Amino acid sequence: MTQGSDWWKGAVIYQIYPRSYQDTTGDGVGDLPGITRRLDHVADLGADAIWVSPFFRSPMKDYGYDVSDYRDVDPMFGTISDFDALVARAHDLGLKVLIDLVLSHTSDQHPWFAESRASRDNARADWYVWADPKPDGTAPTNWLSIFGGPAWQWDARREQYYLHNFLTAQPDLNFHNPDVQQALLDVARFWLERGVDGFRLDTINFYFHDAQLRDNPPLPPAERRSDTAPAVNPYNHQSHRFDKSQPENLPFLEQLRALMDQYGAAAVGEIGDSERALELLEEYTAGSKRMHMSYVFDFLSGEDLGASRVAEVFEALEAEAPNAWPCWAFSNHDVVRHVSRWNLWDQAARAYATLLMCLRGSVCLYQGEELALPEADIAFEDLRDPYGIEFWPEFKGRDGCRTPMVWDGSATGGFTDGKPWLPVPPEHIARNVEAMAAEQGSILHHYRQAVALRKAHPALRTGSIHEMRADGSVLHFVREDGDARVTIDANLSDAPAGALAPWEVRVTEG
Repeated sequence: MTQGSDWWKGAVIYQIYPRSYQDTTGDGVGDLPGITRRLDHVADLGADAIWVSPFFRSPMKDYGYDVSDYRDVDPMFGTISDFDALVARAHDLGLKVLIDLVLSHTSDQHPWFAESRASRDNARADWYVWADPKPDGTAPTNWLSIFGGPAWQWDARREQYYLHNFLTAQPDLNFHNPDVQQALLDVARFWLERGVDGFRLDTINFYFHDAQLRDNPPLPPAERRSDTAPAVNPYNHQSHRFDKSQPENLPFLEQLRALMDQYGAAAVGEIGDSERALELLEEYTAGSKRMHMSYVFDFLSGEDLGASRVAEVFEALEAEAPNAWPCWAFSNHDVVRHVSRWNLWDQAARAYATLLMCLRGSVCLYQGEELALPEADIAFEDLRDPYGIEFWPEFKGRDGCRTPMVWDGSATGGFTDGKPWLPVPPEHIARNVEAMAAEQGSILHHYRQAVALRKAHPALRTGSIHEMRADGSVLHFVREDGDARVTIDANLSDAPAGALAPWEVRVTEG
């Protein structure tokens, strides 16, 4: 499928979490036909593309991020024909389709892993990261899992440890093996041939590990951040110098880019690294041989996003990643929804929506963000997320941002005729799409207007950014594209400031 090569630059990408978007079978779990049914909503919003979180065959230990078959749809989501219909409908509506490729690891139920763990001398023995124990029987390195505990799991079949940066049921692939790289490139080609327009690449900096298996050094308490893992997780106690973000990743990304270029496709990578995020952003996206765009966690953390913080991020971006192309998001399926995280009431949420559409880079919106849905409070007995179950109650996991989309005012928000897989919060029902669409002054209409504003000004979509500064609560910056110039003044507070009303964002041409 031939496409313009730069459609992704400055694009607005709408993230869909399939389990929670629309159920068409009554089993309480969203599915691909449900996404197809609701694509008009995304088109009406003005988005350029959808990003569909994993729908591949999976035992669902990590809700699809543990893949057991990269080339098929899990039956709970439908069939491969349903996926083809989704792509066709999206293209009819002018929407690109990005799918979430999880390449760093598979499920332990993937046939590749079943073969690999069977012996030390089979054809796929080296497809995963296996290592002998230390002489005392302990793990090969001190590396830790993001989901808690050591990143190594003992396997009695091979009498070796295997690496898992996430759940023990998610063994890491060995990217140092060229056969593994080729197998994953073949997976990407399979979906490109089916018409997808690109990929969201999960944990893009986790592909390679240090081949020498060196221990990570400790990280001083003052330098610990909770961008990648919650503060209560000892994962933050290490400098992750050797378990991820290795230089060998760059040639593989160039191979993947060359493949995507054959199809006019694009990718947005997820960089999970609290220490070197901007450095990696530059390495991964500068030029035209690696990834098109990547997002980091600066605007996904719990840190309040006032004017000074935005200016600080862009100052660091200019200093450390001047040639990079970022993709900004305030919310996604892994973090507390931003209206709750930053305690934004309605007018404030509108201001931040407009601000997001004025920033240099591409943009990801997460389903329900356009309704200003708050984080759901999920009882422990209703939790599904293994991350939340492990660290409860200090960290409640990710289920609070993954509850079903609300389409109408019925008890389940029009999401399902059955029992939803996660509860639909009563406070979400009043903010449903049908009600918001009927109210001209709603935040849904504001999001539509903000997206339209971005599309109306090439400078906002692809232009340069200059003169950013914070004056108290007011953020000032300029976007330029050729002779076109747009000035943005944003009061990110609930009090008047700098001739701006509370939460006013003023966009001026010239």
